[in-house]
Amino acid sequence: MVVLGHVDHGKTTLLDYIRKTSVQAGEAGGITQHIGAYQTQVDPKNPNSFITFIDTPGHEAFSKMRSRGSQVADIAILVVAANDGVKPQTKEAIAHIKKAGIPFIVAINKIDLEGINLDVVKAQLAENEIIVEDYGGDIVAIPISAQQGKGVDELLEMINLMWEMQEIKEVDSKLKAVVLESFVDSHKGVIANVLVLSGEIKRCQDLMCEALEAKVRCLFNENGKLLTKATASQPVQILGFKDLLPVGAIVEDLQESKLKQKQQEKDQKGKQKQGNSCEEGQNKIKLILKADVAGVLEAIKANFTQEVDLIGEGLGDISDSDVLLASSTGAKIIAFNVNTPKQVQKLVEMEGVKIKTYNIIYHLLEDLQKEILKLIEPCINEETLGKAEVIAEFNIKGNHIAGCKVVEGEIIRSEKVRILRGEKVVAEPRIGAMQVERQDTAKATKGQEVALVFRPDVKFNLGDLILSYKIVD
Repeated sequence: MVVLGHVDHGKTTLLDYIRKTSVQAGEAGGITQHIGAYQTQVDPKNPNSFITFIDTPGHEAFSKMRSRGSQVADIAILVVAANDGVKPQTKEAIAHIKKAGIPFIVAINKIDLEGINLDVVKAQLAENEIIVEDYGGDIVAIPISAQQGKGVDELLEMINLMWEMQEIKEVDSKLKAVVLESFVDSHKGVIANVLVLSGEIKRCQDLMCEALEAKVRCLFNENGKLLTKATASQPVQILGFKDLLPVGAIVEDLQESKLKQKQQEKDQKGKQKQGNSCEEGQNKIKLILKADVAGVLEAIKANFTQEVDLIGEGLGDISDSDVLLASSTGAKIIAFNVNTPKQVQKLVEMEGVKIKTYNIIYHLLEDLQKEILKLIEPCINEETLGKAEVIAEFNIKGNHIAGCKVVEGEIIRSEKVRILRGEKVVAEPRIGAMQVERQDTAKATKGQEVALVFRPDVKFNLGDLILSYKIVD
């Protein structure tokens, strides 16, 4: 269970209330914020009714965990303040939850304040494609007061019900744990706070985490009690690593990790032999769009095609959250008339995120079209009909005419053409008019000189190659 939402909307207050009222508070089962996760027992009569809450510092940790392929939560709680509504970080949280592909519950907090109108919040959620049950959707929204505890019991019951309704996952006996935090203690050395996702960690076990090996010297719970092992869904502290571990890194058994690495290398060799594939849904350009004003943002989006997967959007300079979302989803950031602050640029370099900035819209759209062409080219079966070289350029009555000599096959007016400069595709216009010896014609063959007028009018250089082709099934 991960809790997300805008700053000051009550995430920490909600977690604190749950922790205080939990039957585990102050006992051996309650994990404090020092470990980054804790457990609460929903039903005191049911020893198996524990919920593990991931209490990470904001979206950054959650993004980094996901960027390394770790599914850290089965269910999410989206906290929205009733007096504040949907805010920028709320939208970021929604994007993170959707990309994680996990079910979630909306907790509308601060209902104890005066003048609250829940319909306003629900309408704002609907504008962001979160349709709650009251509005005919299937997303559960529960009004709560984290300060007073109103509705919290109902929220916990709904979490438990949602978990029971999920398909039972096959239990994996192999160890997989995710790093929530890592720091150096002056007395104990490097400490890794982890959440066990599957399998178990034992004392003296050999571990691997991103090429770092370690033997577990000690396992601790929140009270400093020494454990002999930790099992799935249990947050613990590990002593044994010599270097700090990155947030979101996966901890595995050393031997199992080495076996998996060998299998991956074997599979990779097999994929290289098979070559490129063109499976449906594979060819998408993932983008995060940032612009200076809303009108420009909408204008750019209106030109997106089905090959564009818009991961996120917003106004203003590029932020840390944009970079982390791009890193976790593999998206590229497109920025129009906005900047990347210096402190954010450091994160860009660290995460390896690509950013392209523009101040002219048609330059942005031209580059995007070229990216789409590169993307779909391997999946298109083409038959080359002929090639012609540009040997002259004329300008008659405002028309730019390319004087070409056909060097191979045929140039056919009704078929597609592509202008090449070396190996680079300059443009893909259509032939608007075509003449051989000043006579209109439908095609020109090898050895003939032909005049071509392109639509739309595009720039070309002497020496460019005109490629005539058609798509075949």
